Amino acid sequence: MDALDPLLIARWQFGITTVYHFWMVPLTLGLGPIVAVMQMMWHRTGNERYYRMVKFWGKLYLINFIMGVATGLVQEFQFGLAWSEYSRFVGDVFGAPLAMEALLAFFVESTFLGLWIFGWNKLPKAIHLACLWIAVAGSVVSAYFIIVANSWMQHPVGVDLVNGRPVMADVVAVFTNNTAISAFTHAIFGSLGVGGAFLLGIAWYQLWQRRRDGIDAVGPDKRVIVGEASGIPGRDKADHGVWLMSLRIGAVVAMVAFAGVAISGDAQGKLMFEQQPLKMAAAEGACHNGTSFSVLSVGKLGSKNCDDVTPVIEIPGLLSFLAHGDFTTDIQGINQLIPQYQEKYGTTLPDDPKYGARAGETIDYLPVMEVTYWGFRLMIGFGGVAAFAAFVALWLTRRGTVPRPRWLMQLAVVGILAPFAANSAGWIFTEMGRQPFVVAPNPSGVDGVFMFTAAAVSPGVSFGEILFSVVSLTLIYAVLMVFELRLLVRYVRGGVASAIPELDKRDHPDESDDGPRPDDVLAFAY
Repeated sequence: MDALDPLLIARWQFGITTVYHFWMVPLTLGLGPIVAVMQMMWHRTGNERYYRMVKFWGKLYLINFIMGVATGLVQEFQFGLAWSEYSRFVGDVFGAPLAMEALLAFFVESTFLGLWIFGWNKLPKAIHLACLWIAVAGSVVSAYFIIVANSWMQHPVGVDLVNGRPVMADVVAVFTNNTAISAFTHAIFGSLGVGGAFLLGIAWYQLWQRRRDGIDAVGPDKRVIVGEASGIPGRDKADHGVWLMSLRIGAVVAMVAFAGVAISGDAQGKLMFEQQPLKMAAAEGACHNGTSFSVLSVGKLGSKNCDDVTPVIEIPGLLSFLAHGDFTTDIQGINQLIPQYQEKYGTTLPDDPKYGARAGETIDYLPVMEVTYWGFRLMIGFGGVAAFAAFVALWLTRRGTVPRPRWLMQLAVVGILAPFAANSAGWIFTEMGRQPFVVAPNPSGVDGVFMFTAAAVSPGVSFGEILFSVVSLTLIYAVLMVFELRLLVRYVRGGVASAIPELDKRDHPDESDDGPRPDDVLAFAY
C-alpha cells in the first residue's frame, strides 16, 4: 500500500477516534448500573452512606458520559467523510439499528438522564430512581444496537444480494445474530470490569488518604479505628464507610465480571473459529494445523514461514478446546487457510473503478499478526490481572482499611487502567483481525456479501484532506482528554465533599444562602 494512499490514513483516523471513544463507553456501561444500585439501596434503607456514594460516583459518571457523547458523534460523520463507498454498501442494513440507537435508545437515555440530573429534591424518590434506571437501560440498549451493526460486519446475515448490494431481508436474523449476542454479552461484562476497577482504585486512594492524614488508625488487633477530622470537609466516620463499601463493591463486581468475560469470551471465540478462522489462526500464530495453544512465541510473527516463529510455552489441546470444546480436533493453520481464501475470494483486487489505483493489487489475507497475536493475549492478560488484583484488595482490606505503603496505593490507582487496556486490546484485535475485509464474508451465508476495505474508502477524498482531519481530531481529542482528566482528578481528590458541597461547614466569603459555592462547576447537575 502506498504511504500516501488515503485508505491508510482513513483507517488510522477511524482507529484513533474509535479507540478513544471506546475508553468512555465501558466506563459508562459499567459505572451506570453500579450507581443505580447504590441509589436503590439509599431509597430502600435511607442510609446516608449510600446517598453519599450516589452523589460522588454519579458525578464522575456524568463527566464521563458527557465526554462519551461528544466523542461518539464524530463516528457517524466519518461514514460520509472518509467511508462513503462503505456507507453505500451497508446502508440498507445499518439504517435500522443505527436509527433505533439514535431515536429510541439515545433519546431515552439523554432525556431520563437529564431528569435525573435536575430532579434531585424535586422529583419523588421513586420516580427519581426510575429515571436513572431508564437512562442506564438506554445506554445498554444503545450499546446493543451499535454491536448489532458491528457484528453484521463480522458475520453478515439476514440479507439478499441485489445489484451488488446487500438488502435486509430478515430483520430478526440481523438483530439476533449469534455474533451480536455473544459480542454484546462479552462487552457488558468487560464494561462491568472497568466500573469495578474504577471504584476499587479510587476508593483505595481515599482510604489511604485518610490513613495518611491520621484520621484512621490501626489498633493492636490490626483492625481499623475509624476517626474524624473536623478541619477536612466530609472526613467523618460516614466517609470511611463510603470508601470501604465502594472498594468492596468494586472488587466483587470486578471478579464477577471477569468470570462473565471468560465464559462469554469462550463462546465468542468458538464462533470466531467458525466464522473467521484466519483471524484466530493469526491470533495463535499457528502456521500449520494443530491442537496446542501457544502462550508465548518468539520470532517474526508476520512471516508465513513457520521456521521464523518458535513457540516458547505451549499448552497441548487448549487450542482445540477453545475452538470445539475437545482436546483432539486439529485446527487449521495459516498455510492451509490462505489458499482457501484465495480460491474463494481471489488473489488480486478486482479491476473495478471503485478500487482506483489499487485495482489488481495482490490481496494479503493474513492480518497483522503482531497485532492479533499480542492483542489476544493482552486482552486476556490485563483482564486476569484486574480480577486477581480485586481478590488481593478484598484480602488486604479485610480489617477495614488499606495498608499504609504509598506504592500499594499507586498500584491500585494505576490498576484502574488494566480493564481499560483489556477492552481496548480486545476491540483492536477484533477489528484488525477482520482485515483485508471491512465486511467479512459469512462462510455459510449469501455469496458475494462481503467488502474489501480497499473498496470502502471515499473516492473523492485526498490523502491531504484525510490527514488534516486526523491531525485536527487528534488534537481536539487530546484537549478533551486533558479536560476530562482534570475534572475527574479534581473531584476524586475532593472526595465526597466535592460532590456534596454542603458537607463543607467552613465559612466561604463568596458563598450565598441561595446556592452552592460558585467554584463548584458541576453544581448545576445536582
